[in-house]
Amino acid sequence: MNNKVGYLIRTIRHLHVCGSKLGPSFRTAMRTYTLGISRRKSAIQSVNLRGFLLNVPPCRLESSLRLLSQEVPVYSKGDATAQEQNATKTLLDEHVQNSSSAVDPLEEDRSVVEENLVVKSERSQPQQFFDDLKKCTSPCDVLDLVSKSAISEKHCSNCFTTMWLLTKKLSEDQKHYEKQLMVEHPAFMQLCQRLMQESRSMWCDDLVYSLHAVLKLGVPQNTRLVQTLLRVCQERLNEFDDRCLSVVATTLVTMEKSRNVDALQAGLQLLVEQRIPKISNIFMLQSMMKCFGKDAPLSLKRKFEDRLLKELDHLTPLNAQHMFSALAAMNYCSMPILDASSNKIIESIPGTPFWQLIRVLKSCSILRYRNVVLYSAIANYVTSAIYMWDTKQIVLFLSAFEGLRFRPVELMDILAEKVTSHPDSLNLKDILSVLRVYSLLNHVPKCQKQEFLESLNGALNKYLARISNVDLLKAVYSFCILEYLPQPALSQLLQEDNLNELLKSDGLNKEQNEMMLHCVNMCLELDSPSFTKPATMFIKKPSSPLVSDLPEVREALLKLLGDERMFQQNIQLPHDYNIDFEIKMDANRKKALPVTEVDDPADAPDVQRVAVLCAPPSAFCFGTRHPRGKLAMKMRHLKALGYHVILVHYQEFKKLKNEEAIECLKGEIYSVDAFPVSDVNLQDNI
Repeated sequence: MNNKVGYLIRTIRHLHVCGSKLGPSFRTAMRTYTLGISRRKSAIQSVNLRGFLLNVPPCRLESSLRLLSQEVPVYSKGDATAQEQNATKTLLDEHVQNSSSAVDPLEEDRSVVEENLVVKSERSQPQQFFDDLKKCTSPCDVLDLVSKSAISEKHCSNCFTTMWLLTKKLSEDQKHYEKQLMVEHPAFMQLCQRLMQESRSMWCDDLVYSLHAVLKLGVPQNTRLVQTLLRVCQERLNEFDDRCLSVVATTLVTMEKSRNVDALQAGLQLLVEQRIPKISNIFMLQSMMKCFGKDAPLSLKRKFEDRLLKELDHLTPLNAQHMFSALAAMNYCSMPILDASSNKIIESIPGTPFWQLIRVLKSCSILRYRNVVLYSAIANYVTSAIYMWDTKQIVLFLSAFEGLRFRPVELMDILAEKVTSHPDSLNLKDILSVLRVYSLLNHVPKCQKQEFLESLNGALNKYLARISNVDLLKAVYSFCILEYLPQPALSQLLQEDNLNELLKSDGLNKEQNEMMLHCVNMCLELDSPSFTKPATMFIKKPSSPLVSDLPEVREALLKLLGDERMFQQNIQLPHDYNIDFEIKMDANRKKALPVTEVDDPADAPDVQRVAVLCAPPSAFCFGTRHPRGKLAMKMRHLKALGYHVILVHYQEFKKLKNEEAIECLKGEIYSVDAFPVSDVNLQDNI
């Protein structure tokens, strides 16, 4: 059967490329039929291009940087008439002026090429060819037109552009199949050869758009065709206007490092550095910023910043969205630009595409940009338009928020309700993501905590037969932080073979696995003392005691308690926990007791131990004093060990005056009835 189908396909392809009269509907039907048996691999790489495109010796692929003098005038075709040149320049100027509203050179799926095709078709002759080109519905239709037409360099550039535009909106299966047919078409080689021959005499915009389209069509970077276009771009770089430079920059972002790519990028950087003061198009500036990336010199980054600051009055919502990814690409945090972009996004957030919001949040994480108003606006929009997002999209939003330490309570409650109602909607990756987010942000729904955790446990159990040991450990670790023991998963994790495999990892993986196993062990001992652990359970060696200075807290305790003997600092406990300050008091917490005069609380039930924990901002959810997962687990375990826990937000505490600091600690350390109400300034969190 397969042989018959293969013979049928080869026959139809032969008739198609030879120009037999098969109707468009028949060819479309055959493409749809054969998609089911197409191979999911790169169509370009799976075909031997007759030694023309591939297998070029490295010495012939690469070249050194070649730049022309800055005084060289913009290139024009030698055989073009003056009338043609003037008309073309007018159309290009109009194209550049309108680009800010119609074109986004940073979006791969929304290229500047589309508008450029229309402009070029209007100015080229003969018009009949471009009319026929617009009627093509597949790359093979374009190549059929090439095989029966006398094409010029203008035709060549537009053909590649059209073929890419026809494939970019197809599904992955359709793209692979169409590219396979395209490469096997006899006219494809003719078109590639013509592009190489004409590259040095093409209009500049035709050259850069051709390079862009060729790479988008999947032609490998190490081919003679691509390397030739790169070298010609190097030679003619000084002839490029701002639009061409922007397209080159956008193209280079997607390319792997090589000598020709590096040379072109270096030349582009030198040229752009001179032109930055005159470039007013924000999209162009952003595409160049992405091209140069984090390796750009600080002086160039500051020049981009200065230029963008002058254009903030012309910032559009789309500019603002891309500003985050452009600055993240350069790893350059400009607070004035980010603040202005945040305000613009907040004003126009309804209707913003899903992936744009995700990119903004991920860029904030890269830049370490903290803006609770922006985060809240995005979270509120996602929550208000919850009907627009499926479960996987909500999980991605929450993962992005977790990377920023931001806890969107309402959105997390909505997802918890969805998971509780439909746990089967999650695959293993989603389950692990949900567990990670909720455990690290220390969040469970108040009314349905047990139901939510049991639903996640049930969903995880379906994957126990094929889950990796590392993923199993991550899942159990997250459950333990949330004070829940998933029995089937835990039993599988504690098998001797699985534990040995986890502890045999090397480097950082082993250290990470040991940390998670240690936490699981602590939770078994303190949260569920009746649980019987296997003899092979990992026991972490005690680490060196942490020594923290914390002078502001120490000074306040001295003034409050009156004597250094009334408290201890840097106490190391079993289970590798440490306490910044420990105070021993009577059972009612009305009186502090000297440390030397008090027996161990295990032998003296009338003694209450108080643990003062000083936590950095990273231990709290951003914009709140809600402790994150590991800190919340530590507080829970200290309470199980008999401590009354006082949590101090150390960064905020340092801002208090001496009297305020003393009053805050006084209200937390002593019980409410230890002093008259007027004497105690109670604060829920310090």
